[in-house]
Amino acid sequence: MSTDAKAGLSTLAIHAGQPPEQVTGAVMTPVFQTSTYAQPHPGAWPWEYSRTHNPTRTALQDCIAALEGGSHGLCFSSGMAAIDTVLRTLSPGDHVLCGDDVYGGTYRLFTKVYARFGLRFTFVDMSDPDLQVPPGTKLVWCESPTNPLLKTTDLAAVAQKARAAGAMFVVDNTFATPIYQRPLSLGATAVVHSTTKYLNGHSDVVGGVIVTSDADLAERLAFLQNAVGAVPGPWDSFLTLRGLKTLAVRMQRHTENATAIAQWLSGRSDVAKVRYPGFSGMVSFDLAGDLDAAVRFVKATRVFTLAESLGGVESLIELPAIMTHASVPPQVRAEIGIADGLIRLSCGIEDLSDLQADLERAFAAAAG
Repeated sequence: MSTDAKAGLSTLAIHAGQPPEQVTGAVMTPVFQTSTYAQPHPGAWPWEYSRTHNPTRTALQDCIAALEGGSHGLCFSSGMAAIDTVLRTLSPGDHVLCGDDVYGGTYRLFTKVYARFGLRFTFVDMSDPDLQVPPGTKLVWCESPTNPLLKTTDLAAVAQKARAAGAMFVVDNTFATPIYQRPLSLGATAVVHSTTKYLNGHSDVVGGVIVTSDADLAERLAFLQNAVGAVPGPWDSFLTLRGLKTLAVRMQRHTENATAIAQWLSGRSDVAKVRYPGFSGMVSFDLAGDLDAAVRFVKATRVFTLAESLGGVESLIELPAIMTHASVPPQVRAEIGIADGLIRLSCGIEDLSDLQADLERAFAAAAG
């Protein structure tokens, strides 16, 4: 099937970048499990080595690019590898403006790895409408919604400010997915995902992707993708393609469950604050109690699995302060509002009544 780039997102998720295989007509993109390719003439064949190109990975890259409305997609072996590749386009001394409550692994990469090599980072509240992008900034890094406080940003406004400052504007769109938000259409230079999460959706693959419509940037990123080599294998690419086909229907159910749970939590006296942006499956809330109570809470669930990560069909629960964001210093966590009792939910697609009953059990355990 030839897919129109203007087709709906459900159609693109199933068909974009995935025509029937030419030799056999196989409807599903094959797993091209090969490291190298026979060349009919030396140095004159587009397929040379699977670190550089692999047909299964190419299909995945093209599909996600279509979903995000971009012209270039580049997949990586993890979301962190994708983020790392964006940072590799910078030079020592360059300034990065970053959201203040980004994923703990992103914070760790920026402050513990790249700061040692001369990059300068300033962490700010990207949801602040009075946000300023200092002249000379080279990169504005934004999550929207943020992890774990679920703050949202006016991406079009920040894109305009970044452009005026001469900065790239890169948005981590992992939580929203292209089903709810397409940052390139709002002025972003590039979009990043941990494909481990909603795009794959089944908690069986680790991966990442960068999408852009900037041809020069795409060329630089492709050079780094090949030179550094942090690429996904064909089997991981195949599994992510398979997961993508149900993205739209999964996100609908994630949102239905998360919306209902957020409303239910908001009516409870043992919850101090609920955070939910109104879409997708992520909910975070402050338990009215200390860290010990929060630990009892997350250990008591049976349907919600106590685990890091998110975006799979199964529901997960975690404590950011001592799990996903443990690499963020306690003082910094306190300043931005990541309290010890903050609980993050990734609401799966199970029956809502079972999820609520599971959380009710956890509230009883937390109360002691």
